[in-house]
Amino acid sequence: MNAKKGLKKEKKDALKIGTEIIYPGERKRFQLKAASLYDYTALTIPIEVIRGSEGGPKLFVSAAVHGDELNGVEIIKRLLRRPLLKKLRGTLIAVPVVNIFGFNHKSRYLPDRRDLNRCFPGSEVGSLGARLARIFMKEIVSKCTHGIDFHTGALHRSNLPQIRACLDDPETNKLAKGFGVPVVINSQLRDGSLREAARKKRVSTLLFEGGEALRFDENVIKAGLRGCLSVMRNIGMIPQLTKGVSKSPNKVYVARGSYWIRADHSGSFHAVKKIGDMVEAGETLAIISDPFGSEPYEVTAKDGGIIIGMSMIPLVNQGDAMVHIATFKNTSHVKEALTHIDELY
Repeated sequence: MNAKKGLKKEKKDALKIGTEIIYPGERKRFQLKAASLYDYTALTIPIEVIRGSEGGPKLFVSAAVHGDELNGVEIIKRLLRRPLLKKLRGTLIAVPVVNIFGFNHKSRYLPDRRDLNRCFPGSEVGSLGARLARIFMKEIVSKCTHGIDFHTGALHRSNLPQIRACLDDPETNKLAKGFGVPVVINSQLRDGSLREAARKKRVSTLLFEGGEALRFDENVIKAGLRGCLSVMRNIGMIPQLTKGVSKSPNKVYVARGSYWIRADHSGSFHAVKKIGDMVEAGETLAIISDPFGSEPYEVTAKDGGIIIGMSMIPLVNQGDAMVHIATFKNTSHVKEALTHIDELY
């Protein structure tokens, strides 16, 4: 009788992803079949699942939804090497590369040039992106309580480490502030995004941004890893830090809004400010000029704030986005927090 009860409980606690079954106390790595290309090459999603012996939250961590955004891949790699995962409560589902096609081709997109992060929640009969999105939602997101999706700036654009989240949801708000990076953007949900689809499934999900495409940035990687561990502690998945090694939590500031400065003239530019700098309204950010350096044009800030993103290629056409600035109630406090960010990571 006890054996039968034990078997029933084991089946009840089993987690099935694709054809794989993972029981409490197990750690398993496998490939989830997603699609096939026209030459019959299989597109698979690499997954590692770690289940604690005790129940608890179910967290997915994902990266490379845009195939050329690499910092998150390294963050997840380092997370999986942490010895404290042996003390895990609940379940961690790690997906270091979601868009495997884009990753292998160093491209943001899928074979049909679709953006996977505009294909959610997906469809069984839609485009390749829609089908991949559906599989990810069905096999990963719908089986979780929380999620962290890692991103970087687009090609030739770099971002300050930041969290983007819909802060009107109390649990997501708590996670965003507990992640620990100084800048949090109250970001509205976009149609077709993973965050929007996850919210409809009532899975509290954060989007971490930092660095640029096709590059590793050590400070960004450290910030993302530390934030991920902080979230896991806050929701009870891993033990709290002991007093002897505890660190003061980062002060977190929620931006009131953000805006892009676009080039009013074409040419090459010399940046006067850098990511993380505090700027005042009317302050010079960059100087655009022609190939001879004649007729220089100053690019200035419209409002005061902190630079959270910049174009890293010094060539612009009229209308190109150059500098992304977040605005805060007290910009100087945010700047002070950013000054000490390296010490905290």
